Amino acid sequence: MNKNLLARLLAMVMVYVILKFFGGSFGSLVLYPVTMLVAFLHELGHATGAILTGGSVDGLQINPDGSGYTVTRGGSAGVILIGGYLGSALLGNLLFRIGVKHRTQAQAALLVLAFMMALAGIIWFESFTSTGLLFAFAATLFFVARRTTWDQDALMFLGLATVLYIIQDFDVGPKSDLAMYEQVVGIFPYRVWMYLWLALAFGLFVWNLKELFGRRLFP
Repeated sequence: MNKNLLARLLAMVMVYVILKFFGGSFGSLVLYPVTMLVAFLHELGHATGAILTGGSVDGLQINPDGSGYTVTRGGSAGVILIGGYLGSALLGNLLFRIGVKHRTQAQAALLVLAFMMALAGIIWFESFTSTGLLFAFAATLFFVARRTTWDQDALMFLGLATVLYIIQDFDVGPKSDLAMYEQVVGIFPYRVWMYLWLALAFGLFVWNLKELFGRRLFP
């Protein structure tokens, strides 16, 4: 992996940390697309969990504040619930990996993501607000992919920021999912599941970094 990509990775981490923890309202505004992407990938994870376990999706809602919900029918409740947090972690890592390793595929990945957002807003329509947000984000990704040369950097940053956001937000975002997961699956209290989910998400990210950068990050 060339030194230029590693330098860009470190710069992106620094930018994210500065905006997230020291940027105030300006930082929140700049990172708003990341908040929306995390919300979409989280709900898409729920939807995918339902479909993969024989269920169906009746609606998908994304709110302007970054919250959302997915209305499902049938399927495995446990897989659907865990699909939100771990599914979004998996998809975030995938976007980051494509951005780092497959420069020629970055544009295609952004276009596929834009298409998925627009399609979700249509087939899983829940409100005009949600569909409008998804369409606006999809149009932005389409513009970046087709009209700029930022496709690789945009995909890298969105994927990286998504994973960092998920890890940092582990005790806030998925609380409702964890409470329901404890009721459905049992075995452990929801706080134990919370740290198990975090360990899986963090472990996936570390593995991804090792595969991509090897000894440059892990001597």
